[in-house]
Amino acid sequence: MLRNLHLTALRAFEAATRTGSFRLAADDLGLTPSAVSHAIRGLERDLGTVLFEREGRSIRLTPEGETLMRHVERGFGELHLGLGSVAARKPQLLKLHCAPSFAAQWLVPRLRRLLTECPGLELRLATGTDYTKFLADEFDADIVYGVPPTGDYGSLKQGLIVLPLGTEVVTPLCAPSLAAAIRSPGDLLQQILIESDNKNVRWPAWFAANGLVAPLPNGPRFDRSFMSLSAAADEIGVALESTLLAEREIASGRLVRPLEGVSEDVFYTGHWLVFPRSRRYAPSMVTFIGWLTRELGLNINLEALEGSPAGQIAPPPARAKTLTDR
Repeated sequence: MLRNLHLTALRAFEAATRTGSFRLAADDLGLTPSAVSHAIRGLERDLGTVLFEREGRSIRLTPEGETLMRHVERGFGELHLGLGSVAARKPQLLKLHCAPSFAAQWLVPRLRRLLTECPGLELRLATGTDYTKFLADEFDADIVYGVPPTGDYGSLKQGLIVLPLGTEVVTPLCAPSLAAAIRSPGDLLQQILIESDNKNVRWPAWFAANGLVAPLPNGPRFDRSFMSLSAAADEIGVALESTLLAEREIASGRLVRPLEGVSEDVFYTGHWLVFPRSRRYAPSMVTFIGWLTRELGLNINLEALEGSPAGQIAPPPARAKTLTDR
């Protein structure tokens, strides 16, 4: 049976599982939808099983199709890695979409180290708060803020890997000139509090974790963390932000944690790496994920995701830091 299987049929199957549509698979392969459908029906006939459930124009993998998908993706992935290892050396392009503040505050300041430690990697970076659809090879991966609902990715939702990028500490941050007046959580009630509109952890949650009721908004509002951090460093007020995003400002002394060791901080998973399963064996992805996880101090085994239908590792729940945690 295996001798009669054609590579074109397996390519059609892989493209259909990746795109979630015979029509999109046909566009990807430069074929007609009927040719893709015919190839997959021939594969099903040769294997003696049904790989897709067809409901009008939509398709869904059967359990047998899910099993085959994992092996076909791995096979094509290993083939790409092998070809890349023997091909003439050329830049490995990674097209990355990224949340704006993560890019500005964490990734861009590390670009020199990334390119030095990963020779041959060529990075093309775009930012935005929307979720990329991974259509027409526009992007290889997406670093997003907040775990993305898989429905936002349409038919690709079963073909994605979603990885949490570690736990972040959310705490009040201010310029050193303001820190002397902030000795306890209650002192913040007398301060100008900078609002970050699009954050998952905002002032009401922080005050509640510290047994207080948040005051009415009295400060400037921003829709990007990097603007809130910049305003705090310029002595405008106190920001409630992630120490991961504020690493440079804290290291340089432009921002301080006035209540470190005194208040209850909030821990949560803020950023996630999302990419199609079919890209996890691409040389540029392997290189970037290896560097990213080392830089963040994470230990992620992509092979462990094989048994997860959504390709997702769940993070620990957000929690307030208690005195015994310090």
